[in-house]
Amino acid sequence: MLLGNIFQQFYSLIDSIIVGKYIGKEALAAVVTSMPISFLLISLFIGITMGFTVIVSQYFGAKDMVRVKKAINTLYIFIFISSIVMSVIGILLSGWIFRLIGMDPSIIPQAKLFLNIFMGGIIFLFGYNGTSAILRGLGDSKTPLYFLIGSVALNIFLDILFVPVLGFGVWSVAVATVISEGAAFITQIIYLNRYHKVINFSFADLKFDPEIFKKGMKIGLPTGLQQTFVAAGMVALYGIVNKFGVDANAAYSVAGRIDNFAAMPAMSFSMALSTFVGQNLGANKPERVIAGLRSTLAITAMISLAVSFITVLFGKYLMRMFTNDPMVIELGRGYLAVIGSFYILFSTMFVLNGIMRGAGDTLIPMFISLISLWLIRIPIATLLSSHPDIGIYGVYWSMPIGWFFGASLSFIYFLTGRWKKKAVVKYSADGKRVE
Repeated sequence: MLLGNIFQQFYSLIDSIIVGKYIGKEALAAVVTSMPISFLLISLFIGITMGFTVIVSQYFGAKDMVRVKKAINTLYIFIFISSIVMSVIGILLSGWIFRLIGMDPSIIPQAKLFLNIFMGGIIFLFGYNGTSAILRGLGDSKTPLYFLIGSVALNIFLDILFVPVLGFGVWSVAVATVISEGAAFITQIIYLNRYHKVINFSFADLKFDPEIFKKGMKIGLPTGLQQTFVAAGMVALYGIVNKFGVDANAAYSVAGRIDNFAAMPAMSFSMALSTFVGQNLGANKPERVIAGLRSTLAITAMISLAVSFITVLFGKYLMRMFTNDPMVIELGRGYLAVIGSFYILFSTMFVLNGIMRGAGDTLIPMFISLISLWLIRIPIATLLSSHPDIGIYGVYWSMPIGWFFGASLSFIYFLTGRWKKKAVVKYSADGKRVE
């Protein structure tokens, strides 16, 4: 899963590197600013998909294959309907959103074109991510990785062909991404239909199960809303950053791409822990849940310290991968120096939330995320960045402060043990399944 998420980030990373090196910092700012906007538009779907992953993993742990199949079919129907809706919404609102966050008018046309093409092909991204989530719920994290590696390789080839070789503009980078995602989804479905015992995709056989959809939404909607509000918070922070000009926008955006890579270990192990928790609760083995938590915290702590060492000491060289502009490099180096020092807080928060999501308790983590972002991070970023001696560094420092509050609240709630009562598959005191 970690390798898969790293390769997933290569889409945006390669796009950013090629645009920054061959088109310019204005085009780079347009592309990297479009990415949090696109995440805002698709984040609700991503969260709801996590809810269905919990459903699949718990029924799979209970060896209830009939309901596993029903959950898969229901998720696919949701994927196709939601992708059409989000494509239309994204294309209609793209220009308005960029103006709302105060983006430099000279950048908006390129950013709007890039986002519109990306959103037009969102069905492929939804389809691939949804199928990958199902496979993870079944305990298979390798198959999605293989198809993703091929997709990333295709994306890199097309980016190089379209921009350095053929001299196309920003729009071609979005086209390359859509083609690559489409190839990943279509080949993945063909492979699974031939070789997988559980997943056998067919439009004619898809059947919607209202009861499972209700359960999936009950678990996934809070996570989806959490993702949406987090994405909205990221966009709000861009509104603050945009006040400092194009250089600050490009630096913040590029450093954010590096930061996304650095955050991948914690996010991946958190997702793996969610599946682990779901399967063990479904199999009525709660004692393994705490053992899994301890192991995951130990692993992510060691990785976070290593990642912090790299980003703090080598931030300048990492920034040079994307741009040669000295001001952008220096502002981005400052971002990485501040953020990189506190990744262990981020990993602790994510792992604790992962264990609660795996149990099916997604409402409280949603409120914790909203509090740490909207009541802590954004107000602090606004206050500190307005000080003439702090400036954009106020936005940087607001992140670890928000992580500290988020990790603290998550740990307090974890200690209450209430998350244990949220499992979909339930057992009586004598070990018999009651649902």
